[in-house]
Amino acid sequence: MGIESEEVVSKNFIEQIIEKDIKEGHCAKVVTRFPPEPNGYLHIGHAKSILLNSGLADEYNGQFNLRFDDTNPTKEKVEFVESIKKDVQWIGGNFEDRVFFASDYFDQMYEAAIKLIKKGKAYVCDLSADEIREYRGTLTEPGKNSPYRERSVEENLALFEDMKNGKFEDGAKVLRAKIDMASPNINMRDPILYRVAHMTHHNTGDKWCIYPMYDFAHPIEDAIEGVTHSICTLEFEDHRPLYDWVVRELEYENPPKQIEFAKLYLTNVITGKRYIKKLVEDGIVDGWDDPRMVSIAALRRRGFTPESIRMFMELVGVSKANSSVDYAMLEYCIREDLKLKRPRMMAVLDPIKLVIDNYPEDQVEYLDMPNNQENEELGERKIPFAKELYIDREDFKIEPPRKYFRLYPGNEVRLMHAYFVKCESYVTDENGNVTEVHCTYDPETRSGSGFTGRKVKGTIHWVCAKEAIPAEVRLYENIIDEEKGVYNEDGSLNLNPNSLTVLKNCYVEPALKDADKYDSFQFLRHGYFCVDAKDSTKEHLVFNRIVSQKSSYKPNK
Repeated sequence: MGIESEEVVSKNFIEQIIEKDIKEGHCAKVVTRFPPEPNGYLHIGHAKSILLNSGLADEYNGQFNLRFDDTNPTKEKVEFVESIKKDVQWIGGNFEDRVFFASDYFDQMYEAAIKLIKKGKAYVCDLSADEIREYRGTLTEPGKNSPYRERSVEENLALFEDMKNGKFEDGAKVLRAKIDMASPNINMRDPILYRVAHMTHHNTGDKWCIYPMYDFAHPIEDAIEGVTHSICTLEFEDHRPLYDWVVRELEYENPPKQIEFAKLYLTNVITGKRYIKKLVEDGIVDGWDDPRMVSIAALRRRGFTPESIRMFMELVGVSKANSSVDYAMLEYCIREDLKLKRPRMMAVLDPIKLVIDNYPEDQVEYLDMPNNQENEELGERKIPFAKELYIDREDFKIEPPRKYFRLYPGNEVRLMHAYFVKCESYVTDENGNVTEVHCTYDPETRSGSGFTGRKVKGTIHWVCAKEAIPAEVRLYENIIDEEKGVYNEDGSLNLNPNSLTVLKNCYVEPALKDADKYDSFQFLRHGYFCVDAKDSTKEHLVFNRIVSQKSSYKPNK
C-alpha cells in the first residue's frame, strides 16, 4: 500500500486570523484595502502592502479596494493620485473600478463627530498645539484634563458648527475625543479628531475648512466600505485601541478588525518621502521615477517587472517582526524572472574597432544566433558580419595579465557565433590608447560548421560596424554610499558620487533598432537592460542597466 503525500501549505498569521473569522461566522466576505495618502509616489515598501491586501482578497474570493486617505490637503496632489493608480494596477493590485476617497465620506465623518459630541464622547478644545502637548504627559507620567473638557453637549455642538462654518482661524480650536488622560497609551489621551484648516482640497474644493485626523477618519472609512480586515504596518499597533474605540462608539454593526504586520526595510535605499522630495527638488535625481530610486515608478522605468517584485515579496514573507532585507535579493529576483524570458543580444559599451584584414571588402554575411540559448522557444535571429566590427575595449590587451584568454597580439579567439580571429597588430592614438585591432580570420571556423581542427580558450562578443545602432547606456549603482550607510552625522543623505555613469558612444546590434520603451534584453556579459521610458527615442536609443550579469547572492532555501 503506497503512502500518499500531501503538500503542506503554511499559512501566515494573517491568513490564520481570517480563516478563523470565516469559520466562526464573523466574516461572510473578505474585504481588504490599500489606503495610501496621495502626498508622494509609492515605493517598494508599499508594494508589500498592495500585494498582501490584494492577494488576500483573491485568495478568499473577496474584494480589494484602492482608497486614497486624502484628509490632509496641505500635501496632496492629483499628480500623486494618478501615479498611485498606475502603480497599483501595474504591480497587480486588482481594484478594478473600486477607487474610493476618504474625502467622499467627509459628510459622514462630520455626522459621526456630531454623534460622539451628543454621546458626551467628544468636546471642542481651545488649547494651542503646544499646550495640548504639554497637557498630554509623558510615557511615565499621566496627562491632565483640558480646562475645556467639561463643556456641555450644547456648547460643543455650537462651537463645532462654528468651526465648520469658518468662524475660527487655523489652530484656534480642535475637536477632541473624551477618553482617558491617564491612559498608559498616549494615543488614548483625548486625541484630536478634527482641526481647522482653511485649505483648498483637491477633491472637495473649498467646501470644508475643518478636516478629520487620520486616526479618526481611517476606521470610519473602513467601516463605511465594509472592510473586514484592516491590514497595516506595525507602527499602527499602538493606535489599534483608538481604532477600536472609534468603531465601537460609533456603533457600527460589523466593525472592521485591524491587524498589523512588519514593514519592509530594504538595506541602503531611500524610502522617506521627505528625502526623496529633497533629491527631486535639488535636481540630484531625475524626478520621482529616477531609476536609482526604489519608488515603484522608478523600478518600472529601470526595467523591473511586476513578476520580479511579486517573487521578491514571496521570499520576504509576512511576519510580526521587523527586519531588514538585502537589496541583492531584489536583484536576484529580476535576474530569475528575465533570464529565460528575454533575448540575449550583443552590445559594445566601450568600443574599439576590430578590422579583419583578410575578409572581403564589401561582403556582409548573416549568421544565425539563438535569441536565448536556455530557451529554444524564443527562436533565432540573423546577425550581420563584415570586415569591420566593434569589440569592447576590455577584450583587448597589449600586455595581457596572467590567465587572460581574450585578444592580445598573436592570440586567437572566437568571435561569438562567428569565426576564429587572430590578432596581428593594433593602432594607437597620440596618447597611447588603442583605436584599432587588426586580425585575420579563418573561414573554416564558422560557428556551426563542425570545425574541430583546434580549440581556443576565449570567446568575445562584437557588433558589425556597418550596421550597428548607436546608443546611450546608463549604468546605475546604489544612490547611497553602501559602505558609509544612509545618513551622515548631521542627518543628511550619504550620496554615492558614482551612482550614475552615462556611456554616450555605445553600439548595439541592428535587431534592437525598433526596441520600444520598457523593452528589456540581456546584453551578453554586461547584464540586463531596459529601454528608458522617458528619454529614449527611435533616433536616440537609451538603455538603463536593470542589474549586472551575476551576483553572489543566493536565497535561503
